Amino acid sequence: MKKIVLLPLDERPCNYNFPYKLFNKNRNTGALAPSNMDLDFQIIKPDKLGDKKTPANTMEIQKFLKESCKDADGLVISIDTLAYGGLIPSRLHHSSAEEIRERLEIIKELKKDNEKLKIYAFHCIMRCPKYSSNDEEPDYYEECGAEIHKIGELEHKARLGMDIGKELDDLYKKVKSQYLEDYTGRRKVNLSLNLLSLDYVKEGYIDFLIIPQDDSAKYGFTAMDQEIVREKITKELLQDQVLMYPGADEVAMTLLTRVINNLNGRTPNIYIKYASIHAPYIIPAYEDRSLGETLKYQIMAAGCMQTESSPEADLILAVSAPAGEMLEASAQPVKNQNYCVERNLTEFVLYIEEQLKKGKAVTIGDNAFANGSDLELIALLNKRNLLMKVAGYAGWNTSSNTLGTAISQGVLYLYRNDCKEHRDFLVERYIEDAGYCGVVRKYITEHKLESLGMNYFDVKESNGIASTLIREMLQEFVDSKLSSIAEKVCINQVYMPWRRMFEIGIDANYKI
Repeated sequence: MKKIVLLPLDERPCNYNFPYKLFNKNRNTGALAPSNMDLDFQIIKPDKLGDKKTPANTMEIQKFLKESCKDADGLVISIDTLAYGGLIPSRLHHSSAEEIRERLEIIKELKKDNEKLKIYAFHCIMRCPKYSSNDEEPDYYEECGAEIHKIGELEHKARLGMDIGKELDDLYKKVKSQYLEDYTGRRKVNLSLNLLSLDYVKEGYIDFLIIPQDDSAKYGFTAMDQEIVREKITKELLQDQVLMYPGADEVAMTLLTRVINNLNGRTPNIYIKYASIHAPYIIPAYEDRSLGETLKYQIMAAGCMQTESSPEADLILAVSAPAGEMLEASAQPVKNQNYCVERNLTEFVLYIEEQLKKGKAVTIGDNAFANGSDLELIALLNKRNLLMKVAGYAGWNTSSNTLGTAISQGVLYLYRNDCKEHRDFLVERYIEDAGYCGVVRKYITEHKLESLGMNYFDVKESNGIASTLIREMLQEFVDSKLSSIAEKVCINQVYMPWRRMFEIGIDANYKI
């Protein structure tokens, strides 16, 4: 059995639990059907990380890595967790560049102590949201976050010679200088560490690196940092070892998929089936480039290759994206050309069904909407009894979060087929992505929180009134909207990991 060590991006379920649940197979719950691609491996992760804005103990992380990597075959590591204690702490810290550089030195030690260890790392470029909220940013972002974002956008456009008029000067007057200095100063420190990660790749300490773009845009502070990083990647000829594209919370799963492909000596071929012929050309919400280009990166990052022919494919990735602007899942039902005219969802579902009949593995990247599933698609899959026949499904957060998750599920299915871990993770995606993100979150936010003395960013506790209410409503969703599998679905637990409404933690299983 191969040993793979995982240092997640943070303690949220999508980063801490998803990779472990999906990849860490219980040897007593094998596949229902034999697979010609098999590999046993064990995932080791820390017992504890941080708590949202409270960083993980970086000394304890170093201790965990030293102990766990001595005899490991692979390490999937978040540089943000190693350096700052997590994703949110990377936006709040006051450490110097020198202090942070010292924390990365352990990567060299790990390689020295275990020559067979392959290190697969990911390291985010610091984001710059366009809205004013301090939920995941410094406190002053509540006051002037939108203005800071706009300053970055205009500074970038000015560098490119675009006419910005006097708007930038006006914004400088609106944002307190100490706020902007704090923000840009931290960006400089973080960018220096992004560049140091590239040195580690060049020197052979990191074997493969992903630089994901969390909440990215075409212009702004993040895009300018991206240009500097890309320039160094090109200069050092690292394009085949370093990939930079939109995403973040799915990357650990993507890298674990790459690890098992590399350990097994396989490069699965993936064919993409779009619900709309226009979908490859849209720029998804919260991203900075066309969907078709991002998919190339997602597939490469997972250690796979895109093929133009479905007969040649080991796996079919069915992508539900619209023909134009991607809307929020909370906007459903939607009646516009991008969704209802220039996208053929009926043909899309019938194609999936036909490929399944032919014995093809099909995984669904349901990125029709941002932050939740396409409920019409779920209804059709339920009607035609396809929910548990696919190799994967995801429909959460950003398009890249969804696609990376669906690709990982699908590739892992090639190795394990229909095992317990696959079934349980799949049913959790339907409950959380469709039930919670698509329906329950909006309803409770709009109709229940105020009367409970709560708000979207504060539901008081992880296990309490809100989580109990959510679990009840999710059970109703399963019974009514997932009726073809409802009798076999058991929701064991629902909790609020960061005590807010954006995400939940869920434990569910599918009974045979």
